[in-house]
Amino acid sequence: MEFPVKQDIIQKAIDELYIKDFSKATIREVVAVAAQVEKETGLEIIHMEMGVPGLPAAEIGVQAEIKALKDGVASIYPVLDGLPELKKEASRFIKAFIDLDISSEGCIPVVGSMQSTFMSFLVAGQCEENKDTILFIDPGFPVQKQQAVVLGYKYETFDVYDYRGDKLKEKLESYLSKGNISCIIYSNPNNPAWFCLKESELKIIGELATKYDTIVIEDLAYFAMDFRKDLGIPFQAPYQVSVGKYTDNYLLLISGSKAFSYAGERIAVAAISDKLYRRNYSGLTKRYGSGTFGSVFVHRVFYGITAGAPHAAQYALAAMMKAASDGEFSFLDDVKEYGRRARKLKDIFLNHGFGIVYDNDLGEEIADGFYFTIRYPGMTGGQLMAALVPFGITAISLDTTGSNQQGLRACTSFIKDNQYQLLEERLTAFNKLYPLE
Repeated sequence: MEFPVKQDIIQKAIDELYIKDFSKATIREVVAVAAQVEKETGLEIIHMEMGVPGLPAAEIGVQAEIKALKDGVASIYPVLDGLPELKKEASRFIKAFIDLDISSEGCIPVVGSMQSTFMSFLVAGQCEENKDTILFIDPGFPVQKQQAVVLGYKYETFDVYDYRGDKLKEKLESYLSKGNISCIIYSNPNNPAWFCLKESELKIIGELATKYDTIVIEDLAYFAMDFRKDLGIPFQAPYQVSVGKYTDNYLLLISGSKAFSYAGERIAVAAISDKLYRRNYSGLTKRYGSGTFGSVFVHRVFYGITAGAPHAAQYALAAMMKAASDGEFSFLDDVKEYGRRARKLKDIFLNHGFGIVYDNDLGEEIADGFYFTIRYPGMTGGQLMAALVPFGITAISLDTTGSNQQGLRACTSFIKDNQYQLLEERLTAFNKLYPLE
């Protein structure tokens, strides 16, 4: 294959998808362009745009789900607030790996964390009439802002890049002091940058959430995947850090997709703190007549959207969480492969003149994991994304994640063993066309 691929082939794919500005293309649009280029040229694309698990699903879950299906659960509606076994095991899993006490009542199985984010936004935005704005601590998952748009909710955002550590307090308070923030959302580890907020930073978020009576939505899609520490031993420190240590106004999003590689079954748990679950809000009473945050979340919103999470998949997640909490299933062992891939990929990019954008956590070198971020001298993120496509390399621009930094988010999940050498060859060709000064 001669590099770069002819631009007219790429432009044709962009035009057919009606993408006006490729630098702002969504993840799915980048995938579609790459697929078209692959089809037209036969070129093997090195896919780093999609945050989709690339490892086999945990066998414990698969077998539990098969058994549940054979036992006939597919013909039965699930209990609306969740399978009792899963609620119990989710509560226990949270205690085992976060050291938080959340009762089983507040552990609600949902159709993936995407759904629980949507429902959390919806309910939080109805709690108090004067609190009508979501605050995103960015960079973040672009689709969550799309959810805010779908709901018709206002949102504010800031890139935390320049506000780590003690600087976070003043920046966060500048938004919360306005009195209009219904909820705060962030991911930890972070999608797209893979930095991890420290205990001290979560303390700031939690204390300010209490001070300004704001709900915190902690997205733990990449649960315990900070591989710099061994977070996979149940009921033993170190634990996955959480804002739940510092406020009662929180809910956790715990996904089956990444840590258990169980993305296809769309199963997760929304874990609502005991006090938030049972709390009454004036806005909810006015809208629904009565009901706590938790009862509205389950019996009004969840019921109105899907009337329950997939039945058999709940048995799968319950089995995986139980085995992990029992110490019989080291769920992080398999997913550490993402960290090994990231280290190899980063080294290749660095050897070809690229840099890491979000490169440290308060002076500590950033972890290797599911994502990393790259920049190239003299190029914006959009320019770099467009420049790499003709070399069969795809990633997404940080512009789409709420970041103010110039660069790309790269995902390790689809990388194949043969592609490290391919990447070396293609970046060598890239350097010839775009030499470093």
